[in-house]
Amino acid sequence: MANTFELIASSTVGSGGAANIDFTSIASTWTDLVLKVSGRSTASFTRRTMRVTINNSVTASDYADRYLLGSGSAASSSADAAGSQSYIVAWDLPAATGTANTFANIEIYIPNYASTSAYKSLSIDGVGEENGTTAYMGLVAGIYNQNTAISRITVAPDSGNFAQYSTAYLYGVNNA
Repeated sequence: MANTFELIASSTVGSGGAANIDFTSIASTWTDLVLKVSGRSTASFTRRTMRVTINNSVTASDYADRYLLGSGSAASSSADAAGSQSYIVAWDLPAATGTANTFANIEIYIPNYASTSAYKSLSIDGVGEENGTTAYMGLVAGIYNQNTAISRITVAPDSGNFAQYSTAYLYGVNNA
């Protein structure tokens, strides 16, 4: 049977910006979740990190991640062990001093999100651009160290707000 995507909810940031984009009361109807974000931060930097929290948890031991970054001229990797931060690093967003009117594109895939017997993995890929000189792409493997079903996903810049026209679309996937 073919995979099917069903739009669960979407959000578009208005003129005042938004501190976060929050999807709540996610039903356990689907096998997997996909969150697609096109985002930009209002912070006075060229780029800022987008953070992901699950089920409103701010407990550092609930999260860990490892990521790979490529800039066209160099590659690097890093990791954040469980207990070191209270979120998963998703990817960098262009910010106020970066190239005007550009947005990062980030996709977060969460298989088996409704399981009550396993920790949840997140596969994240993102692309962005900085000051018209460098394009970045990255892959993130994250884990939510709880065996509760995911019913809430929140994304937020680590500084500033989401800028106007940032969008997020949450999909349920069946038969994955």
